[in-house]
Amino acid sequence: MSQQAGPPYASPFAVVGGTPTSSLDVPVCSVFLAVYLGFALTNMTIYQLNTRKRHITFRPSLLLFGFSMARVLTMVLRIIWAEHSDNLRLMIASNIFTNAGILVIFILNLLLAQRILRAEQPHLGWSKALRTPCKALYALTGGVLVMIITAAVLSFYTRNTRTLKACRDIQLAATTYLFVFTTLPIFHVATAHVLPKSAAREPFGRQDTGVAMKEIVVTVASLLSIVGIGFKVGTAYTLPRLRSDPAWYHSKAAFYCFNFVLEIMVLAVLTFSRIDRLFWVPDGSKGPGDYTRLAQGSTGREKGVGLESLDKA
Repeated sequence: MSQQAGPPYASPFAVVGGTPTSSLDVPVCSVFLAVYLGFALTNMTIYQLNTRKRHITFRPSLLLFGFSMARVLTMVLRIIWAEHSDNLRLMIASNIFTNAGILVIFILNLLLAQRILRAEQPHLGWSKALRTPCKALYALTGGVLVMIITAAVLSFYTRNTRTLKACRDIQLAATTYLFVFTTLPIFHVATAHVLPKSAAREPFGRQDTGVAMKEIVVTVASLLSIVGIGFKVGTAYTLPRLRSDPAWYHSKAAFYCFNFVLEIMVLAVLTFSRIDRLFWVPDGSKGPGDYTRLAQGSTGREKGVGLESLDKA
């Protein structure tokens, strides 16, 4: 591949996971594909049951479904790449999906952490001083995704040293930003937990488990995400090594464990803890008191079914 005359050009440096092979990567990716597909079906089922039978909308379940389906496509691309290992365009597409898909989980962790802070410290959690920066961060995350994809694709279509250096700098900056972004849920949960209890605090969710369980779910999911993005940051900042001299972190074991195994653990935590029960808030919540006031109104619209009955369903 390195002798190809025209673009895209193969990189002479080792990459995490290396080039997939039919004998090893196809069976492994097939297993991961089945697991992600199972999570996709589970979360879509939860969403449909909540919407049609319980008349409750919980859009984060759609985010988990979308992420799982994106990972199904990631596995399909890697399997096809394994069967056509000399196809650089397949390699580019596979790497883009591998590195970009996890952003959905990062955003979801922060959304759930915000709900905890808004319930425990309403005047802080709903304040413009916090809401405005969070909205800016969400928008910036979308911009970072575009930067990552653009720099990744461009690096395969040029041999200009200055351009390649610029692409690497962009990727380093974007990865560092994502690492910082991934830590934000921890600070939200810590703030909600450490500050004195607010007199205006209000319960939320369809399952009365208290705030401790919610904090544990967000903290565990965020810590697992931090480990995954921390691995990517660490490998990004190390000096590139030739494909003939890869390091341990370029191995397939490191690739699958620090990417997909960790992601499946996060999916398991968020799905099996039933975040649709723990973190549900009524639509239209825009300020302090809305979690309680609007929840009471929505309960009355659920065909006379109380929250206690819903939790038993």
